[in-house]
Amino acid sequence: MCSIAGLQGNVKAGNIVKMLKSSKNRGPDSSGIYLDKCYNDINLEEFKDDDTYPIAFGHNLLSVYDSNDRFSKSQPIANDNLVLVFNGEIYNFQTMRNFLKRVGVESQITSDGEALLYLIDFYAKKLDLLKATQAAIRLIDGDYGFAVWDGENLAIARDQLGVKPLFYGENDEFRGFASTKQSLKEVGITEINTLKPEHILFNWQDIAPAQPIYEKIFEGDVAKIDKMLRLSVLKRIEGLREVGVIFSGGLDSSYLALLLKEISDNVPLKIKLYAVGVEGSHDVEAAVYASKFLNLDLEICSLTEELVRKALPDVVKAIDDDNLMKVGVGLTTYFATEMVARDGIKVAISGQGADELFGGYKRYLQSFVEGTLNYDLRCDMSNMYHVNLERDDACSMLNGVELRLPFLDKTLVELVLNIPDNKKIVSMHDDMRKSILRKLAFEEGLDYEIAYRPKKAAQYGTGIDKILRKKILKDTDISQYLF
Repeated sequence: MCSIAGLQGNVKAGNIVKMLKSSKNRGPDSSGIYLDKCYNDINLEEFKDDDTYPIAFGHNLLSVYDSNDRFSKSQPIANDNLVLVFNGEIYNFQTMRNFLKRVGVESQITSDGEALLYLIDFYAKKLDLLKATQAAIRLIDGDYGFAVWDGENLAIARDQLGVKPLFYGENDEFRGFASTKQSLKEVGITEINTLKPEHILFNWQDIAPAQPIYEKIFEGDVAKIDKMLRLSVLKRIEGLREVGVIFSGGLDSSYLALLLKEISDNVPLKIKLYAVGVEGSHDVEAAVYASKFLNLDLEICSLTEELVRKALPDVVKAIDDDNLMKVGVGLTTYFATEMVARDGIKVAISGQGADELFGGYKRYLQSFVEGTLNYDLRCDMSNMYHVNLERDDACSMLNGVELRLPFLDKTLVELVLNIPDNKKIVSMHDDMRKSILRKLAFEEGLDYEIAYRPKKAAQYGTGIDKILRKKILKDTDISQYLF
């Protein structure tokens, strides 16, 4: 995870530096700027340039990989007439690198951003930039936001489910894009739009995909779910030596922890669980029970009113919302990733997306009764980028921790959305819901009490909602933190 930013118009280096400073928490390891050329590994406090440029890119790096053949490289990066800034992960990186070698690209490719740049460059020799970008996106498997410039045209793109954030807007001076809204506000862009998943902003015109991922219809095979989820988890830890798990002791996080533990039997991977909650809360007790069953180390953040009050301003500002539900869940992510960061771990696994895929929320019972469950799940999947994903990303990145979401693998999502409704909710009296996922987890080896534990929303299971409503809101207007 990193942060990217860019401006087009009459741009000075100071503008892009402001944007990068405001999002430095997302990429503390290195910073770079493109003006008329790439300036990498710069000191944002010392970089000076008073000239004006038609376009500028910026990048803050969070270095995750340090293996011999793959590492996180300082950006922006350039080749031929192309310049690119990239935020995210390409999970089929090795496949892309092998493909590029077969088609004659001789450069030593060691980072995800380089793989994408050379892939677009390969297609751009025959196609215009828009079509080259579309062709490259069809081949890569990942979570990302990126921008590429060929000297005349600009393409800005976001992954299929919106796992990585990307915003854009304009004012009287210039147009801009960034990984955070705050970066755009730093340069006076206040009317801010969210780039939708799978969309490309080409020369500032929104280009929609031919068919969004959540509209694909086919006959889903239940037997493939377990294999695809395992593959999704494996892809998201490849090249890592240690990983944290945002852990509630419930079905979703426990199933992922179980799969990670199985993977660690064959590859060197250190796993640690992180739970958040008031002492004696539902989530803390569930997490303790599940961690013992899994025999994995668990660290708990025991919440107090003081801790919540201290974190509240930063979380509300980061998510740009004072909705209590969003704030409560955001605080949970913040406190969990704060522990992850203290342990020096840069990647955390989260179970986000499982409820929208498998029908976990209580309101889906009514959808099932009315015969609209499939439709409602598809709608929720299409909207979760700005309902949940941007919130969780903003809160984890306050601590410089990248979230990876195995349930939101594009192939898995396509499959599960096409599984019959009655495999997810078996009847109008199915208070557990997520039937097929519970069954798979239990068969895989989860304790029955864990696999069939009733769902409780994070803000309630941790006790955060009670602290907010009964203590903090009595004397605090949290909307003040939005400004």
